Amino acid sequence: MTLAELALFGGPKTINKEFLRYNPIGEEEVAAVTAVVRGGVLSKFLGTWDADFFGGEKVQAFERAWSSYFKVKHAVTVNSNTSGLIAAIGAIGIEPGDEVIVSPWTMSASATAILVWNAVPVFADIEERTFNLDPVSIEKNITPRTRAIMVTDIFGHAAELDSIMAIARKHKLKVIEDCAQAPAARYRGRFAGTVADIGVFSLNYHKHIHTGEGGVCVTNDDRLAERLQLIRNHAESVVEGKGVTDLSNMIGFNFRMTEIEAAIGIEQLKKLSRLTDERARLAQRLNGHLQGLAGLRVPVVEADCTHVYYVYPLIYDDRETGVPREQIVKALRAEGLAISDRYVMLHRLPMYRQKIAHGSKGFPWSADFYKGEVSYAEGICPLAEDLQDRRFMALAMCMHDYSDADIDLLGEAFRKVWSQMARLEQLKSAG
Repeated sequence: MTLAELALFGGPKTINKEFLRYNPIGEEEVAAVTAVVRGGVLSKFLGTWDADFFGGEKVQAFERAWSSYFKVKHAVTVNSNTSGLIAAIGAIGIEPGDEVIVSPWTMSASATAILVWNAVPVFADIEERTFNLDPVSIEKNITPRTRAIMVTDIFGHAAELDSIMAIARKHKLKVIEDCAQAPAARYRGRFAGTVADIGVFSLNYHKHIHTGEGGVCVTNDDRLAERLQLIRNHAESVVEGKGVTDLSNMIGFNFRMTEIEAAIGIEQLKKLSRLTDERARLAQRLNGHLQGLAGLRVPVVEADCTHVYYVYPLIYDDRETGVPREQIVKALRAEGLAISDRYVMLHRLPMYRQKIAHGSKGFPWSADFYKGEVSYAEGICPLAEDLQDRRFMALAMCMHDYSDADIDLLGEAFRKVWSQMARLEQLKSAG
């Protein structure tokens, strides 16, 4: 046995350490939280039409700072990205039985936010360069019942937003941009999350910046901003006092952010550019290690775009190596590398396969108000399914505080496995 022997065959592991957990919280956040706690006002929202309907000083200051950074007219804080997506679907006026096109390749909340309002998710396929919604598939899935598109900027790279917005305008659809994974990513001179009618950002603990739990909705539309604020904070109790006459979807929730979270957010936002720039630099360093490995495609960054690498996604083609992905993943994991070979595939979840959401009778799909025939069968998103089943691999870049030396170790593990590809192929043949 030599040092080049794979750990899968009994050799020494390449990675024998636990990487530091990513933690962007520093003394600035501690001081900000301490000041709020000592002040005694941990939240100041009132669920009636009152000066405090919009929350406390820190919440409003954080919203102003977010608007300024992202160059949008309105920022509305919420207690999670999920809450923000629910509020956004309600704000655009979705009706029961409407259809909303969404990616199957995203966190489940992107689609369940649609179901909350008794509308129906329709899954369009993705494109394999950035893993985002494919505009061609979007257009193919539009029906007379389509009212909106929920587009996700997955893994840290924006979708093809100009094309998607053009399709939306052509068909008079609204667009919501789920930018949970791509804060500060650029798309042709604009920030991801600010191109659609409403953008929603995440601030939960494993994102580039976070407040523990939290989120922010952004829009340049005054009416949509007001509706987001109402849905966030007990709309049904506020509309009369505020003079709101359009009662559609004015069912209020408690999606409010606390003063503590807002204080953390103000300090975190100051770090966002530095943290995402560093993540991109580390990804480029890893690219250098992986470029040229047979059958492996490193992340794509489209022209006039940037990538913030919440996830570092890879595509593996076993036709170039003769070794199935399953065997490669086993070998990489044996070397100590936490590699994933799966991502969420929403239309394969039991809820969609069985069409059971509200209650037990198949609502909203079985409701009289839904006139569609949406399918969640295997084969509706062939490219996403093929990636999931055969070719996708990824590293969760935002889970660890990697150093240059750590990135070099990751690269060494990959190159070690690739150096033994012939033996891995023989193992497949023997099996």
